[in-house]
Amino acid sequence: MISIGVQTKNIVDDHDPAEGYKLLKAVGFSCTDFSLNSYLTNTSLYKFERNDFFDRPIAELEQYFEPHKAGAKAAGIAIHQMHMPYPVYIPGGSGNLNGYLRDTVARKSLDICAFFECPYIVIHGFKLAHCLGSEEAEWTQTEKFLDYLAPLAKERNITLCIENLYYSIGDRLVEGPCCDAKKAAERIDRFNTRYHRELLGFCFDTGHANLTGIDFESFLTTLGDRLKVLHIHDNDGVCDLHQIPYTFTKTRENTSSTDWTGFLNGLKRIHFDRVLSFETAPVLSAFPEEMKIQALGFIADIGKYFAASITGNMSGPQETA
Repeated sequence: MISIGVQTKNIVDDHDPAEGYKLLKAVGFSCTDFSLNSYLTNTSLYKFERNDFFDRPIAELEQYFEPHKAGAKAAGIAIHQMHMPYPVYIPGGSGNLNGYLRDTVARKSLDICAFFECPYIVIHGFKLAHCLGSEEAEWTQTEKFLDYLAPLAKERNITLCIENLYYSIGDRLVEGPCCDAKKAAERIDRFNTRYHRELLGFCFDTGHANLTGIDFESFLTTLGDRLKVLHIHDNDGVCDLHQIPYTFTKTRENTSSTDWTGFLNGLKRIHFDRVLSFETAPVLSAFPEEMKIQALGFIADIGKYFAASITGNMSGPQETA
């Protein structure tokens, strides 16, 4: 049954996580995407900087996150997916930094994922095509990283999910890793055959897809059941803005910038029955704090509309846990 989820970022606070999870439930969500990437940010990593959050022993990290786990359970919120800190490899970064991202951050991310009993973790593939000369060589390096994590993921019963990304080249955003659905499907199948189980799946990011001109319906149909999680958000086709669906239009006649019809048709064609998860944390800093509940409720309502459109139950969409 289709459920509705959203990021914890800008909603759930470490000082009183229980209140954030109760708010999520009250406005209509039953799942969440735990923003693990908030604890070691990409903005720091691209400056070759890091903090010491993941240096803590795993027992200490579990203790730190126990109020989150308890708060989510008490509120009836399932931690359905999480995002590993990214990038997991920095071109030009030192061997010490990239080794730390692989051996400490990535492995402890899986430990935390298992602690939350979370089935899916999203990983950004290596952005190396322009350094190595081809997308195939880039994928080879990403696959090595996935192979490195596979035994631990298998032991923890976690599915690793690759995501369609983009590159910033000059003033343009162009296709990045995992933007070819056919290649992604073949690679996922080959990986899972090698490990004799579904260790690898796909995260479809609507915002990234809009930026790179992906055909939503075709991409989703090609992925089929390999699609495990979603990052749903909107933009103007120029910048990665992570805003509410239907926010941007191409014309004064209100043609959406993002192909939401193709998105829903694609999910309907593959009989999608998982979680419609919104990656819309920036929305909550765009609206006044006094409107947070209304903004969250609106996002949840769009999720319910999406669910009803996919299932054909447009008479009275209800979210299911």
